Amino acid sequence: MILEQRRSRITGTVLTFLSIGVALDITSTILMILGSSHITIHGFIGWSALAVMLTDATLVWRHRFKQKDAMVSRGLNLYTRYAYAWWVAAYIAGAVIASTLK
Repeated sequence: MILEQRRSRITGTVLTFLSIGVALDITSTILMILGSSHITIHGFIGWSALAVMLTDATLVWRHRFKQKDAMVSRGLNLYTRYAYAWWVAAYIAGAVIASTLK
């Protein structure tokens, strides 16, 4: 993420870490669903963050296949930044909600 933002290029390292991150996000979302008995606001935030990150991963992979080593467009660069910010907000919201339930 940071590498893509600074260099405006999608390298193999960017694809690797983004793919691992999305896979772990999917895994954690599935585990949260299995461990939860009802839908909460955190569930909605988490699902939306996962959808945004899946969209970002799809756009980044598509750019890499079509453009190879070309510069990332300003729009994709900005979308990646917002997607990551939303994912971090969802993570923090989960921690805050979990800490208030105890």
